Order: sequence, then C-alpha cells, then structure tokens
Amino acid sequence: MSETGAGAGTGDDAYDVAVIGYGPTGVTAANLLGAMGLRVVVVERDAAIFSRARAISTDEEVVRIWQRTGLAERLKQDMLTERDVDFVDADGRSFLSARPTPRGHGHPPQMFIYQPALEQVLRDGVDRYPNVRILLRHECLRLRQDADGVELTVVGTADDSVHRLRASYVIAADGGSSLTRAQLNIGYEGTTYEDRWVVIDTKMLKPWPDHDKLRFHCDPARPAVDCPTPLGHHRWEFPILPGDDEQQLTTDDAVYRLVARYGISRDSIEVLRATVYSHHVRFATRFRAGRVFLAGDAAHAMPPWIGQGMAAGVRDVANLCWKLDAVLRGELPGSVLDSYEAERKPHVKEVTRRAVFVGRIITERRRPVSRVRNGLLRALDRVPRFGDRTQDSHWIPVARYGAGLQARPRTKATGHQIPQPWVTGPDGVRVRLDDALGGRWVLLRAGTPTPQPAWDLPGVCALTVTPTGSQPAAGTLVDSDGVLLPWMTRHGAAALALRPDAYVYAAAPAGAALPPPPRGFTPPTAAPLDATTAQ
Repeated sequence: MSETGAGAGTGDDAYDVAVIGYGPTGVTAANLLGAMGLRVVVVERDAAIFSRARAISTDEEVVRIWQRTGLAERLKQDMLTERDVDFVDADGRSFLSARPTPRGHGHPPQMFIYQPALEQVLRDGVDRYPNVRILLRHECLRLRQDADGVELTVVGTADDSVHRLRASYVIAADGGSSLTRAQLNIGYEGTTYEDRWVVIDTKMLKPWPDHDKLRFHCDPARPAVDCPTPLGHHRWEFPILPGDDEQQLTTDDAVYRLVARYGISRDSIEVLRATVYSHHVRFATRFRAGRVFLAGDAAHAMPPWIGQGMAAGVRDVANLCWKLDAVLRGELPGSVLDSYEAERKPHVKEVTRRAVFVGRIITERRRPVSRVRNGLLRALDRVPRFGDRTQDSHWIPVARYGAGLQARPRTKATGHQIPQPWVTGPDGVRVRLDDALGGRWVLLRAGTPTPQPAWDLPGVCALTVTPTGSQPAAGTLVDSDGVLLPWMTRHGAAALALRPDAYVYAAAPAGAALPPPPRGFTPPTAAPLDATTAQ
C-alpha cells in the first residue's frame, strides 16, 4: 500500500500506526486498522498467546465491534451464549437470579469465552492483511516523539537485535504494568484490594448438574465464582483467606478440596492451571500523550465481577481506530483525537463503579450482613419492577457519550449508538445494519426527507429507512425487524448523521436541518456508499 499520513515515511520501518501489545485489545486494533488499509506494526514481548484464560465472558456490543473485522460469526462458534446467572447463599439456594436481556446490538447479550481460543481466531484474522507486520518476542524500550511522528526503539528478546521503527501514531495496549505508560510518566491511580484470589482453569471430563450455569457463591466463609467456559472448560475462583498457604492452595490436591464442596469429584475435571492474582481499580491520569494513546489495561483496570475488563479495551480501540484512520487520510483534523478520552473515560469509570458494587455483594464476609443481604434481595427479587430490573442483568451502562465528537446542540439521540437490527438493502438482501452502513459516515432519514444541504457531500451516503414490508428500492433500507423507525421516533429524530462507529453525531426532528458536520470534515471523494456495496 502507499504510505499515508504525516510522518509515515517511506522506508520498510515506517508505519501509520504502531500497536504495542498483542492481547485482545491490541489484536482487535490490528484487525480494525488492517481492514482500513493502514500500514501497521505490532510489537509483542511474548512468543505466543498467553495460555491462561483470564477473561471469561463478553457481551453483544463487543461482538458487534468484532463484526466490523468480519470475525464475529467465527468467534461465536467457540462461545456459550445466554446462560443464567445465579447469586446463591452458603447453602446453595438462590437469592437473586438474572438473565441477560438483548440491548439491540444484533448478537446474544452475554457470551462465555475461552480466551486463548478467542485470541487465536483474532490473530488468524490479522493474517489476512499484508499491511500489518507482527513482531513477536520484541519489546519497545523507548519512545521519542516529534512534530511528525514517533520513533520506537524495539529490541528482540530472542537475539538482542535492535530496530528503530517510525509511526505516525502509537496505541499502547501493553497491559496494567505498561512500560509505555511508565516511559510517558503517566500516573496510574487507584486501589489494589487486599484479598488475593486463586483462579482455577479446568478441563471438564464429565458434566455435573447445572454445569452450564454461572453461579456466584456468596458464602461468607469463602465466596466463590463457578463459571462455565466453552470448548469443554470450566472456571472457579476462590479468595485466599488469612492463614492460607498461597503456594499450597494452587496445588491440584488443594484445588480438588476446594471444588469438592460443590459436588465436583476428581473424575469430573482435570486441573489445567491455578494462578493467584489481585483485583485492581486503577485509571491512567490521561489516555493520551501527544501521538501515543493508552488502551485496555494500560489505561484502566477493574475487578472481574461483571466481565468487562477485556470488553473495555475492545471498546477503547473501536473508538480510537476509525478516528486515527480519518486523521491519517485527512478526512478529519487531528483535534478529533482528543475526543477519545472524553468519550471513553467516563464510561469505563461507570463500568468500574458497577463492577465494584457487584463485587461487594458477592464477597461480603460479615455473616449478619450477608443474612440481611440474602433475605432482602430474595424479597426484592419478587417485587415486579425491582425484580425485572435485576433479573434482566442490565448492569453494564449503555455507552452514551456525553461529550466528545458530536454536534451541538445535543438532542435526545446525540451520543447514542444506534441499535443494529436486520435490514433489507436495495437489492433485497437481508443484512445486519452495520454491514449495510459499511463503517462510513451515513445520513439516515425517516419519512419524507428534509433537505440537508450541509451533509450533501460526495463521501456521505444518504439512506431513507422504510417500514417493514416495504419493497426494496434504490437509496433505501427496509426496517425488516421494525426496530429503527420506532427507535428514531422515541428519540425525536427524523434524520440522523451517523459516525463510522454507528454513534449519532447529530439528529434533527421532522422538517428541521441537521447541525453541520465537524469542522474540517473532508469525506473521501469516492462514489457514495449505498446499501448494495456495503455488504
């Protein structure tokens, strides 16, 4: 490919974006940037995928992001979907149950994963892109920025070879102990909890009753997490209590004693690994330093209770990558990159707050308090409005952006991600909405379109949403599932200007003009996208 973007250079060691770290956050970034045609280099210290399954679940919004990479359906083949969640007392009796409820992203609301298998599929996806170079067993020891880009000094850990690479921008996804963050002198503030936990990954040899249900054993004597994972695996987590021998507790014999309480015998599981870790709540004081952006655990860390640690990193790069692409191609000014932290940090802080709250419910050790908790939640679970709210598992906040790259004045729809139903394109083919939109700026209209001269630009696709049962026609999307038009009505919007990530940049009621595009917006001059070519 031809080099793009200021500072990209012309040599073999010059790139548009360097990604440091090749875990779930980094590999998602590599797929997104690779599909955009950017020249990318990935620097990863380890030789292979980390064998321990750290994350164990994800959600529909994250799979919607992976849909952009063309890998969602393959990834879902290795996932367990729509399992009940039970909070149970010391006697195994449920006092609160939850069932994930779809939020409209077009995929199952909750999925359990086996992280090494998931990462392998994502890495195989990167292999599709000759414009992405992967440097395993390499570590970035130094960054030096100037007005045009970033110089990276990279050392091969196998042979001590030294490489000097240059990139226009850098995404640092190198984990909670990020060397990049340390080099940039960015603080990482927060709390490390005193309790340490032993995490046990097993292979299931024979099933037991309800092996496919997630349970939080809220036992004040020793809480536990009991979680199904796909591909014949199962996960347990137990706190290390005062007086426990941490090293001894990770032995197979100790593991079998811990799980025996729940009726699991030695012939039911094979212990693959047991590892001790601590829970953290931390945030980088800033997510950006010049041309370097922190993402994933390098930017924030949270406890695992609602399964959002990995998901937060995937959301980070989904927000950032399309903006980097637009800036590198001259479609948006560099100032839009400031919106990354403005949009992501408030959401990840709220997710973390909720994770901490759920963790307190699970890990309460005071017996009198736990008895009150059990009785109160058991009673409230039967109250229709409260019970409905807890049972639908809407614990993860919707990522509505209150600031960032959006038009003023704000409307009810501004900053929301539009739902993703199935739609029918002009050719009569039924597709998911994002596949029809094609990752571009799109103007969606309902009813009789009001002229929008500010958005009448060659690179902006304009589509009219027609009701269920309508005949496909040029320039239209049929709302096959009956979702889009009601959503627009509820949000008082007859016209929407959608960003490439399907978030609403601007909205207007019937008969009104949309606010203008972002300052400096210069969309590509290629033929306008339509729902026929976006599949």
